[in-house]
Amino acid sequence: MNDTVLFAADGPTAVITLNRPKALNALTHPMVLRISEALTAWAGDPAVTRVLIRGAGERGLCAGGDIRAIHDDAKAAGS
Repeated sequence: MNDTVLFAADGPTAVITLNRPKALNALTHPMVLRISEALTAWAGDPAVTRVLIRGAGERGLCAGGDIRAIHDDAKAAGS
């Protein structure tokens, strides 16, 4: 699951790549948590002056939240 969001640095640019092209890079809760952690870390890093977010694949940056994954997570938590 950790490969659904990729992080890199290119000089002063931090790069986040949403890596779920088959799902139009729709966000899941774990992806949002990982992105939040990275942004928090970069906020305290004076070497990072900007963040670029991109999507893997050819079809789009992000389709929004992955409703099926959110539903499955909520269902599993209620068990």
